[in-house]
Amino acid sequence: MTESRSKTALLAIDQGTTSTRAIVFDRLGNKLGVSQCELPQSFPDSGWVEHDAARIWTDTLACAKGALAEAKLQASDLAAIGITNQRETTVVWDRKTGEPIHPAIVWQDRRTANFCDENSAAFLEQKLNLSTGLLLDPYFSATKIAWMLDHVDGARARAEAGELAFGTIDCWLLWNLTGGKVHATDATNASRTLLYNLHTADWDDQLLAFFKLPRSLLPEVRDSAADYGQTDAELLGSAVTIGALVGDQQAATVGQACFQPGMIKSTYGTGCFVVLNTGNKAVQSEHRLLSTVAYRLNGETTHALEGSIFVAGAAVQWLRDAVHLIGSAAETEALAKTIPDTQGVYLVPAFTGLGAPYWDPRARGAILGLTRDSGIAHIVRAALESVCYQTRDLLDAMAKDAIAPTELRVDGGMAVNDWLMQFLADIVRVTVVRPQTVETTALGAALLAGLTSGVYESLDEIAALWRADARFEPQMDAKRADALYAGWLAAVARTRSAGA
Repeated sequence: MTESRSKTALLAIDQGTTSTRAIVFDRLGNKLGVSQCELPQSFPDSGWVEHDAARIWTDTLACAKGALAEAKLQASDLAAIGITNQRETTVVWDRKTGEPIHPAIVWQDRRTANFCDENSAAFLEQKLNLSTGLLLDPYFSATKIAWMLDHVDGARARAEAGELAFGTIDCWLLWNLTGGKVHATDATNASRTLLYNLHTADWDDQLLAFFKLPRSLLPEVRDSAADYGQTDAELLGSAVTIGALVGDQQAATVGQACFQPGMIKSTYGTGCFVVLNTGNKAVQSEHRLLSTVAYRLNGETTHALEGSIFVAGAAVQWLRDAVHLIGSAAETEALAKTIPDTQGVYLVPAFTGLGAPYWDPRARGAILGLTRDSGIAHIVRAALESVCYQTRDLLDAMAKDAIAPTELRVDGGMAVNDWLMQFLADIVRVTVVRPQTVETTALGAALLAGLTSGVYESLDEIAALWRADARFEPQMDAKRADALYAGWLAAVARTRSAGA
């Protein structure tokens, strides 16, 4: 270990929907140490999804220690820590004890669908969209917070008395890492709550009043790369500066070096999220995409258009864990290659409703087009293909709103599947580019922490580190691609009718 390496090592905490990871990177973005824990999912009722917030914290600490051990580094060797997280997932805890008042309500959770239906008046939707760039949907944090205050005994009175704190997962981890000293979040995570005004760059008092949430619940909002204080020295062996908080999809945008307006990335993890950099302009979508914060640096906001797909890799997890059609995710590529096509089988993974551009929380998953000849390979391939069709849904909407991309940078666990990336290029009809580092979410958090700590001086310096690993050009006949996509749209229409 050289002295220069020790001074530029960065620890990224990547707390996702299905796992918690910590990765130590060197200055060039090379991995020095990795540790990961799978996160159990809880489904206490139809459409409900919960996590154990205390488990998330203990796993995070264990992974941070494990990554440092594998890298053969001490906490004192780190320049800084960056935190990236599953967004919208909601934790409310007691400020004195640090104990959550309820399990974390996950971004996929649909329990507040009735509230959203009952309050879907056009004027409210317009206010929400103009102020926050979002839509009234169970996906976002505000309705989850309100649900907790209304359903946990005494919670509303305690919140009004200033005894409770709300945070997305980044905020919850920061609170614990600093021993309860810092209650803060960054602009990217704040912009996913339905409470943050994109134009004033602050919490919106009108929206707080509508959701009946006291402002005292909320964290301070800071830049994505900022000094968030230091870890409690006892946790990792010495105090370390926390130099970045950033939502997972925005972290991937940074990791993919999408710093210029018009650049676009798509991350394939539990869900799929396409983010288009729109520069200093908050674009109001006319096709039910989200206007959001890409990142905020030195008080200046870079905006983005985002399309959110709730189920991507989670469909593969469902094939493995729920219906046992595969033993591991790695089997899917080989199975898909055993057949020339699905013979008209479509899998619509609307297990927790449909995200953009449909925003239908009552849609439910379905497998359509089955015949006596259909087998496991057809269903598995249909699950993979659904990711590509959903991506085209988003890119078509983005083209109508802002710009038609000519290149799509991809990352996430599913991006290592060459067959899938080629089919994606065929369906979306643009060049798909995979970087050398597909763990761009963790890398993005590390890079931002490096900005804060002086490891990097500028975004240009970070952009120079990005390297392509593979490029996938469209090969399928365009008419064939359009016909397959038309079949997808028909299948989606049937799932929406079933869920109505």
